[in-house]
Amino acid sequence: MIYDVEKVRNDFPILSREVYGKPLVYLDSAASAQKPKKVIEQIKEFQETDYANVHRGIHFLSNASTDAFESARKKVQKFLNADKQEEIIFTLGATDSINLVANCLGENFFKKDDEIILTVMEHHSNIVPWHFLREKVGVKIKWVDCDNQGNISLNDIKKIVTDKTKFISITQMSNVLGSDLPLKEIIKFSHEKNILVLIDGCQGIAHMQTDVKDLDCDFYVFSGHKLYGPTGVGVLYGKHDILNNLPPWRGGGEMIREVKKESVTFADSPSRFEAGTPNIIQAVGLGAAIDYFHSKVKSGLFDYEKKIAQYFHNEIQAVNKVKVYGEENLSSPMISFTVDGAHPHDIAAIIDREGVAIRAGHHCTQPLMSFFNLNSTARASIGMYTDKNDINLFIKALDKAITFFD
Repeated sequence: MIYDVEKVRNDFPILSREVYGKPLVYLDSAASAQKPKKVIEQIKEFQETDYANVHRGIHFLSNASTDAFESARKKVQKFLNADKQEEIIFTLGATDSINLVANCLGENFFKKDDEIILTVMEHHSNIVPWHFLREKVGVKIKWVDCDNQGNISLNDIKKIVTDKTKFISITQMSNVLGSDLPLKEIIKFSHEKNILVLIDGCQGIAHMQTDVKDLDCDFYVFSGHKLYGPTGVGVLYGKHDILNNLPPWRGGGEMIREVKKESVTFADSPSRFEAGTPNIIQAVGLGAAIDYFHSKVKSGLFDYEKKIAQYFHNEIQAVNKVKVYGEENLSSPMISFTVDGAHPHDIAAIIDREGVAIRAGHHCTQPLMSFFNLNSTARASIGMYTDKNDINLFIKALDKAITFFD
């Protein structure tokens, strides 16, 4: 099959709108991807025809809603190639997933002076929960620097691993530099040292084939809204034996086996970690997004994205006064850059008036900004709907912004 980007664009209603009288050029998919009609309509139809609370009822709508909710879980399992449906936990997002892992491990797994390894490229969502744990338990956080392209080698990890290292939490793909890491090598080495590994897949899930069984990671997290699904839903994958040996994080309905006045016992995964009424509608929407996304992967999405990314890199690197960070990552779906003599916020504001949406700031990666001795960058990021016209309009708007500051 040949990837047809114009047909894909027609599936996204928002791309037909104008901004300030200009056609919308959406280049902020790394922050949140737009939603195709199939996802929007599936959510609407579910709410209109099948919605009820799940798991609890014996009436028709409750059964229909439960089937749709658990069908979404099954879709995630197959999508990630997890062994069991019970290894898939629905959360509020990747941030919630990482907090869940950090809190459930907590004092049950870590003791004072145990070590957690992070990279300097991590999103704050994969930093702050471990700081909480540092303050609560007394663990030590150790950092691995990258090079200027965002590369990290297994040797970089080996240099700081000690017999106190218990956990590594690492990005699949940098949300600033677009670099992807030798995760299989890192995970294999870590397991030889009895170190658990969590992968933050928020960016990687949308741009590369992901197989948790092949990676052999212990935990994997991602957010639905980065994968063309709704906000308010995320996924935590965890190996079955690990999950069932963790205590729950939140307490409430559904996550229990038996409640007495004197005691409480807990259900197995995933119920153990899904207290209360879950994000039913969002999970169903995520299932629809996975169906849609998978169909585009089969038609050549990943190859298309690499080609359009290379075109984007070639075009922006030819612009005078622009510095691209991670400039050698020519197939990266995101491009972070600065312009000589202009603040990234000003660049983003000016090109916004041309209908072009990009991100400016520290991208929730302040350690990485410090590594580059920066406060912020501008970032343009592609999605499955990005075409050459989007990039050409962006370059035209960027040229206009640069001229303004001359």
